[in-house]
Amino acid sequence: MATTPADTDAEIEQLEGTLRGELIRADEPAFDDARTIYNAMIDKEPQLIAQCANVADVIEAVTFGREHGLETAIRSGGHNGAGLGTVDDGLVIDLSEMTGVRVDPDARTATVEAGCTWGDVDHATHAFGLATVSGVISTTGVAGLTLGGGHGYLSRKYGLSIDNLLSADVVLADGRLVHASEDENPDLFWALRGGGGNFGVVTTFEFQLHPVETVVAGPLFWPIDELETTMRWYRDWLPEAPDDVYAFYLIAEVPGDPFPEAIHGEKVCGLMWCYLGQEDEFDDVIQPARDIADPLFEHVDPMPYPTLQGMFDDLYPPGDQWYWKGDLVATLTDEAIAEHERFAEVPTPKSTMHLYPIDGAVNRMDDDETAWAHRDATWSMVIAGVDRDPYKRGRITNWARDYWEAVHPHTIGGSYINFMMEEGTERIQASYGDNYERLQEVKATYDPDNFFRVNQNIEPAP
Repeated sequence: MATTPADTDAEIEQLEGTLRGELIRADEPAFDDARTIYNAMIDKEPQLIAQCANVADVIEAVTFGREHGLETAIRSGGHNGAGLGTVDDGLVIDLSEMTGVRVDPDARTATVEAGCTWGDVDHATHAFGLATVSGVISTTGVAGLTLGGGHGYLSRKYGLSIDNLLSADVVLADGRLVHASEDENPDLFWALRGGGGNFGVVTTFEFQLHPVETVVAGPLFWPIDELETTMRWYRDWLPEAPDDVYAFYLIAEVPGDPFPEAIHGEKVCGLMWCYLGQEDEFDDVIQPARDIADPLFEHVDPMPYPTLQGMFDDLYPPGDQWYWKGDLVATLTDEAIAEHERFAEVPTPKSTMHLYPIDGAVNRMDDDETAWAHRDATWSMVIAGVDRDPYKRGRITNWARDYWEAVHPHTIGGSYINFMMEEGTERIQASYGDNYERLQEVKATYDPDNFFRVNQNIEPAP
């Protein structure tokens, strides 16, 4: 049961005095801005928001939340689709002011504070011609994406974000700060790599970097009536492509600028490319996609990697209504493709389905090497109903649910946890597979009272 402000005024003032960051209460002018998250479908009102400036602030906030029985959420970039970076009537520990990035170009590593977005990281690493694996929107928070596993344009070449995580600093539920790596607290380090925010507040991440500067990238669209033909081809082509080739499959409606006016509003299927090989060899890579069906539109060019990372930022700014569901896919059966074709008429211009490749380097690790369990998957699928208008909430939600229910029988069964709403324990267990019981044991060691439970929750082993 959350403690009411009237019961704890003195304690709140004491916490406020110890923080270097801001402590925002529900009756203060800054509260509404501070509580707003990326998904406008989620509208929660915490009692307190601790905008932490450093690790000491995080320790103080965790201690306060534990001692006062406050349900406590951890927020980094605020992009969690299910809204698990906030909570009603409890405490939000907001890390968004902790945005330091230190790059060691010789070791090819980056030490990243937990409030960073991937845009912050790309800005710092690109100066040295380096990058690590992240997502596809630069405003996404580093912490949430990484702790859920993390996949994006570099995954076929360099694995998941967690495969490039070298160490982490973690504030535990009892207020201790510990270091997790292969050599220190290795059980915690194993669990952090895919187990979400279940084990503590990660304040610093250390990543391995790779030489990535200019990529050949951009979209190719086919008319929507080519979906069956092109998805069948993509099913067979993608797993055989070299690791330098990344292309996620999509269905969408063409938005306005910067696309030509002649195709605005067209329903399309297509590929979003990122090629890491030699620029003069890319025509040979893309030609089979041109041959399988005539493209409606193509704009694939060399560009700095951060430009690719930010390409969807304007299309999907904060404040949209989101409802999404995901699954991990081993193969695209003919039956599944028929269902994709049935639901391909997206209900709103921003709604979409993406099939993100997670084969290549991702598949070359064993299921038990990290908490991410399904190393046999080829794609991470997300079906996202998105619109600015709250009155379309039912329409986008129903489309996403119905679509997911149609294709779910043709999937592995588990999901990338960052593509889940609040879907219950059974779905969480399916996502971790044989690793779930081990995760429960680690949870029992580091958070036996399940203080960190505002997440895709793993309950401690009894």
